[in-house]
Amino acid sequence: MTSYDEPSIYSLLAVEETKEQKPKKYTSKFRQNVKQEYASGRDPNKTMGPAKVAVPPPTDYLKKHEKEPQLPTKESFKYPDDDRKRPPVPSKNDTPLMGLKTTKNFISTNAVENITAVPKLPAKKYADTRNGDTHNLVPSGYEPVYVHKKEFGEVPTYLTKRKEEIKRAQEEYDQYIAEHFRRGALRQLTEEERAAILDGLKTNWEDIHDQYQGLSVVPDTAPKKNRKERMEAQMKQLERDIELFQKHKIIYIGN
Repeated sequence: MTSYDEPSIYSLLAVEETKEQKPKKYTSKFRQNVKQEYASGRDPNKTMGPAKVAVPPPTDYLKKHEKEPQLPTKESFKYPDDDRKRPPVPSKNDTPLMGLKTTKNFISTNAVENITAVPKLPAKKYADTRNGDTHNLVPSGYEPVYVHKKEFGEVPTYLTKRKEEIKRAQEEYDQYIAEHFRRGALRQLTEEERAAILDGLKTNWEDIHDQYQGLSVVPDTAPKKNRKERMEAQMKQLERDIELFQKHKIIYIGN
C-alpha cells in the first residue's frame, strides 16, 4: 500500500499539456458606429449643455428685493352700491345758488297727489302661531299663483307636437292598409266573423277549464304533471286571444 507522498510509476508517463479554451469575446455590432461618432468631433457637447455658457452682462446684476414676491398693482377700491349713494355733504366753502325762486305751490300739489293716488293694498299675510307671527302668503303655497300665469289653461307645446305625430303615424298606417287592400293581400273581418271567432275561443276555454277541474289535486306522476302544465298553457293562450279580439274592433287577416 502506497501513500500519496510516495512516488508512483504513473508520474513517469508523459502528460500532454491542454490549454483552457476561453469563450469568444462579445463584440457589439455598433462598435464601428461608436468609433466613427467619437472621431467625428462631438466631444465639446458630450456633457450637459454647451461647453461654454454665455456670461450675463455687467448691467444685469441682482438688485435688492428682486427675488421677493411682487404685490399686484394697487387699484382704487369701489363699493358695489356706489351708484346708489347719496351725494356728499357740501363743504363749508361751497356757496349755494342765491336768488332762485319757484312758483310751485307744494301744499296744493301734495294735496292733489294724495287725493288722486290709488290706495295701496295691504300685503297678504298669514299667522301660524298663537302669538300672531305673520308670514307672506304668496310664497307659502296657499295663494294660487299658477292660475294667474299667461299660459295657464293652454295646451302645452309638447302635447300638440305629440298629437300631430300620432295623427301622422295613423295616416301612414291607413295608407299602408289601403295599399294592401288594393293588392288583395289583406281582408277585414266582419262583425259576424269576429263574434263567431270570439264565441269559439270562449267555448274552447270553457271545455279545457272543465277538464282542468277534473284533474287530481296532487299530480303525483309525470304524465299528470305534464297534462296539467299543458292545459294551463292552453288556457293562458286562449285568454290572450280573447283579450285581443275584445280589445280591437277592426281586425285584418292575410289572404
